[in-house]
Amino acid sequence: MANPWATDRRQPFYPGIGLAGLVVIALGFGVTYGLPMARGTFAAPWFVHLHGASALTWVLLYIAQSVLVSTGRTSIHRRLGLSALPVAAAIWASGIATAIWAARRDLPEMGTIATSSVAGTLTGLSLFLIIVLAALALRRRPDWHKRLVTLATIHLLWPAFFRLRHLFPMIPNPEITLALVAAYAPILIAVFRDYRRFGAIHPVWLFVAPALFIEQSLEVAFFDQGPHRSFGAALFKLLT
Repeated sequence: MANPWATDRRQPFYPGIGLAGLVVIALGFGVTYGLPMARGTFAAPWFVHLHGASALTWVLLYIAQSVLVSTGRTSIHRRLGLSALPVAAAIWASGIATAIWAARRDLPEMGTIATSSVAGTLTGLSLFLIIVLAALALRRRPDWHKRLVTLATIHLLWPAFFRLRHLFPMIPNPEITLALVAAYAPILIAVFRDYRRFGAIHPVWLFVAPALFIEQSLEVAFFDQGPHRSFGAALFKLLT
């Protein structure tokens, strides 16, 4: 008997998550990266551009893979999926390099906030990579695989949500309202969708996603305080 959790491949939900992510990226990074690049007012090392390009590639790959599966072209999906791990590794490595570069740039003005950001980047990107590795390990279990890849993609998009504060400065506490609540709201949509379609909630949304959200909430609550500040300073010293 077919796994009922794997029967929703032809639904538009998964490509829709990716397309919504592209909109948020365009809005969030358009102000802080796209427009300054077009005007020639943004200068950064090559790995900063690599980080942006690899993250965008991931979202485009997610959309392409979702469409391929929904249209039954699973053989192409499997071959294209071989590129997922190198892209994820590039996101991880270039993101940490970017965090170190930004901390050096901002340290004179921002102090420990700059080095604490290094800790947040390392933990956030490492969680992304762990979820991707879990998704690849479970690629023969499509119900787990596609939900883990979706969760990794949602997690990857939170910096784009956070940058919406430049477009909507009237929104209070953007580190909570945008980078936490808005960024992870798609998980609630996925939970509702699963329950409506299957009468139950998949373990990815029931256990893995809440654990990720709790970790991110603690990150926000204790950012640049106590152990978090010390950890960020130690990381910055180690990596520089």
